[in-house]
Amino acid sequence: MLQIKLLPGAINEIMASVAENSSLTESDRYGLMAAVLDDSISEEERCSVNRLLRSVVKGRVQLR
Repeated sequence: MLQIKLLPGAINEIMASVAENSSLTESDRYGLMAAVLDDSISEEERCSVNRLLRSVVKGRVQLR
């Protein structure tokens, strides 16, 4: 079975990148996937991921 491991501080880096560019790269998307699958992230990080995904759905953040 494939293990996906989230790098420490990855969510904060993704949030900063999106705030600067208003877009998600492919590597950002893989980081978000790892975050969603990681049961050990904090509630604050989970809320940040959810907020970012809602922004994508609403069209505020573009996919590159």
